[in-house]
Amino acid sequence: MKTVKKLLFGLLGILILALIGFAIFLNGLKPDYSGKKSLPGLQGEVTTYFDSYGIPHIYADNEQDALKALGYVHAQDRLWQMELLRRVGKGRISEVFGADFVKTDKFFLSLGIDEHTKETLQDLNPNSDMMQLSQAYLDGINEFITNGPTPVEFYLTGIEKEPFTIEDVYNAVGYMAFSFAMAHKTDPLLTSMRNKLGEAYIKDLAISSDTSTVWIKNYKGIETDTLGSEITATVIAALDKLPIPQFEGSNSWVIAPEKTKSGKVIFANDPHIGFAQPSVWYEAHVNTPSYEKYGYHLAGVPFPLLGHDRNLAYGLTMFENDDIDFYYEETNPSDSTQYKTAEGWKTYEVVNKTIKVKDGEDVAFTYKKTHHGPVLNNIADQISGERPVAMSWIYTKPKNLVLDALYGLSHAKNIEEFKAALPKIHAPGLNVMYGDAKGNVAWWATAQLYQMPDSLSTKFILDGTSGKEEPLRYLDFSENPSATNPPWNYVYSANNQPDTIAGMVYPGYYLPENRAKRIVELLEGRDQWDKEDVSEMILDVTSPINTGVVTELIKYFDVKQLNAEQLMLVDSLKNWNGEYTLNSTSPTLYHRCEYFMVKNTMEDEMGEEMFQQFLSTHLFKRQIGWGAKNIDGVWWDDVNTKDKVETRHDIVMKSFSDAWESLVKDLGPDPSEWTWDKVHTLEHQHPFGQVDALRKYFNVGPFPVEGTREVINNLSFPYDGSGYYKVNVGPSTRRIIDFSDVENSISILPTGQSGNPLSKHYKDQAQMYANGEFRKMMLNKKEIEETAESILTFTK
Repeated sequence: MKTVKKLLFGLLGILILALIGFAIFLNGLKPDYSGKKSLPGLQGEVTTYFDSYGIPHIYADNEQDALKALGYVHAQDRLWQMELLRRVGKGRISEVFGADFVKTDKFFLSLGIDEHTKETLQDLNPNSDMMQLSQAYLDGINEFITNGPTPVEFYLTGIEKEPFTIEDVYNAVGYMAFSFAMAHKTDPLLTSMRNKLGEAYIKDLAISSDTSTVWIKNYKGIETDTLGSEITATVIAALDKLPIPQFEGSNSWVIAPEKTKSGKVIFANDPHIGFAQPSVWYEAHVNTPSYEKYGYHLAGVPFPLLGHDRNLAYGLTMFENDDIDFYYEETNPSDSTQYKTAEGWKTYEVVNKTIKVKDGEDVAFTYKKTHHGPVLNNIADQISGERPVAMSWIYTKPKNLVLDALYGLSHAKNIEEFKAALPKIHAPGLNVMYGDAKGNVAWWATAQLYQMPDSLSTKFILDGTSGKEEPLRYLDFSENPSATNPPWNYVYSANNQPDTIAGMVYPGYYLPENRAKRIVELLEGRDQWDKEDVSEMILDVTSPINTGVVTELIKYFDVKQLNAEQLMLVDSLKNWNGEYTLNSTSPTLYHRCEYFMVKNTMEDEMGEEMFQQFLSTHLFKRQIGWGAKNIDGVWWDDVNTKDKVETRHDIVMKSFSDAWESLVKDLGPDPSEWTWDKVHTLEHQHPFGQVDALRKYFNVGPFPVEGTREVINNLSFPYDGSGYYKVNVGPSTRRIIDFSDVENSISILPTGQSGNPLSKHYKDQAQMYANGEFRKMMLNKKEIEETAESILTFTK
């Protein structure tokens, strides 16, 4: 018996030692926010103060030292995120996650991001300030890779750490550029819809610009067959699998001194990006004797995409211009290696690629390219048929100066220097927002725009053989839409339609007027704005458009078909002010009805697969309000009922009945229990959180959240028919910079500063974000020193 006890005690001791060892191992994987570290190549000492939210405030004698320290601290919090982001454009996600991502890798390899990067690198000047600072940042990352702890995700996936190069920076920017675009989801689908249904159905879609909607106004000193569906399915499948966020939309507005209480500019920006864990931005405050910026960095990119200092602030929204065109090509019937052009037959370029697959054999694949771009037919299994379709993307056409632009924006000292950097952004299309301490406010649409032949719609697949559907000319940057210090005393962007460009309405995938209308309504309605007012506005959850849809459709309700309970809820919906608060029931009923309205109107013609693709486009969002006003459109009829032609009234009543029935089934028979908090939730998902056993360790949330699609506090979700609205896109940060008190400007991140699940800053802002709270973006060195949670010093 004593022997057994000794054995048990021995085993228990071994288990305890193993647990202690494992705890010590895990503790060693945490980011190190204090102490001293050697950072080879430094010219002097660098002091990094971490505030109570883990944000580094880096003080150095020169900018190269500061960027090297930034690279190190960025890597220790976000190396896993950096690793994933750099792999996308090179088609290396399958190395991490296995065979399920082979199609995604094929798609991104075919885009030519990596090839375009290699061409760009040949022209770079290694001695330029941009390159010197970029290399310093990369040196910092690589020092952490060499001597820092390995993030737990690398152990779980079994991948090896590799040094970062400037190639990785450009590939990360290339992914960002593609995720901004919408044409890849829309053009092939519209072509397929036209081929299947005919022109009458296309005319009843909100494809063209609506002249009655709210446009962003220019001010320059004066007033002013099934193939398509298969391509769309390929793109959606490739993007949906990505374990990193996609860029979707955004709000920003900048209020001039004439409309503020203090007589100083107030700047607001909340870029809308897919939610993921970690969240997209890494905050860092860098200070040297000649440079200071409080910036928001993309993983692996040395210069902030959003930033401010005491002199100026800038931010971004998505322009949503059309920068991708699809072309039908024609293969020579006598020689399959050739395709037809206006100048005669040309030889297809054949590209061979190999994808390494975790726990599997390498996958080799081949695709063809024309002068337009990659031919998509052989890139994914979904695309059948012999008629080649090539994709032309502006990002891979001109010389790539985007990194030079980011350097220029982050180092500009005034509006003139800032504007000088903007023409270097050829893609992605961005609305760049600006405000400064001197009272200037400005908006510029940045992109390499081009003019197409009159009456040609780039929303459909074009003819690539005749030469008649090619760009006529590239616009000079001075022709791009913009507004500097307009007499209405503010600028804004909500991804909506801009005013005419070079005398034409520029094609794009602009979002509906919902947010724009609300922003303009609030800004026009008052003066004397202050930081507190703007912080309330950025959290606004009122939709003037959705109440308009209700007003338009509710008059078609046949009250004789409704019971007393339904009449009461319909009356409540009729008096709804459009607010999306947690305890309200009108939003829940509205969105159930809206989904069934669209489904009952359009799915019978489209079919289930095409309908689901349609729901993923901006066109669907534009269609809701526009389509509701269409009294006699062809879509209202249900083609499956041969003995009846349905009207808008019929669809309205059927959709209400379907919505009511589904709500009773999901949430019970008591309508007072159908509150928004039960159906509208946000969970920040880590790639490993898809495994049930790991979900609570890697995911953050879920949280019930206010807001909805296309309100200012744009917490958006996909329509999947479930009736539960799991938020997947929203403000990636909310920033408000008040130049009357710039040191007390405020912001928030969706989860936390760190991407390391063992860090205390992994999710310490998540509840604050869900609650609509803010924290300070500190600039005052004395305050930073006095309140620092920890100090990390880098030495030579």
